[in-house]
Amino acid sequence: MTLLSWQVAAATHIGKVRKDNQDKFYISPDRRIFVVADGMGGEAGGALASRLAIEAVENLFWQKIPDPSDGNAIQQWLVEAISSANGSVYAERCNNPDVKRLGTTIVVAAQSDQGMLYIAHLGDSRAYRISADGSISVLTQDHSVAFELLLLGKLTPDQYENSPFRNYLTRCVGHDAQVNIDQSPVTVGPGDWILMCTDGLTGVLHEKEIAEVVTTAGSPEKACEILIERTLSGGAPDNVTVVCAQYAEKTADVPQELLA
Repeated sequence: MTLLSWQVAAATHIGKVRKDNQDKFYISPDRRIFVVADGMGGEAGGALASRLAIEAVENLFWQKIPDPSDGNAIQQWLVEAISSANGSVYAERCNNPDVKRLGTTIVVAAQSDQGMLYIAHLGDSRAYRISADGSISVLTQDHSVAFELLLLGKLTPDQYENSPFRNYLTRCVGHDAQVNIDQSPVTVGPGDWILMCTDGLTGVLHEKEIAEVVTTAGSPEKACEILIERTLSGGAPDNVTVVCAQYAEKTADVPQELLA
């Protein structure tokens, strides 16, 4: 089994149209947990929803850090994390009359020791795997009316990309007391990248351009920077948030005295 090392970075921007940034992200101190959330519910609610969701995941991390050697435990932790986020946002929605439309998307990823990245999500924020050769694959399915129509064959892929129903979510954090959470474990290896983002990115940049930026950027920090810049150049009608992780083969740590 090839041992992996990885670097991860994130960036967010309000964009050119919105009055506030309702996106949030989180990277755990051990760099194993990555989270992206895109809040909904108007100016009073969107930022609150994404903040509550992110805080719920972070709090659970500190309560019980998932065992990186146990894939089943990681998947159970992801379900608990998103369920906790959902409970927090749903309670606020029920108890605060000013935020009746409160909700948020969420993508949570957790890295194992065995080269598996476990992903759970709700909504239309996405996760991608990008290979060193520039090939890109989406690891999540949008929970939207438009995507349901695409699956039914009532929209072509091109029609889907421009459909107004992409913004009508069928599942998200906070709208119901119980949620059906999708999970998508994926194998990662040296040379791979993982990109997680809100629809502020995918609504402006095509997947081929995203892959080209990531594979030529040189570092996660630079990839995030360029993706934000390109989105702003494209008009950035929404908030945009990206998390990028770059994987490499882990090299042995040799004590300096053995090198003498």
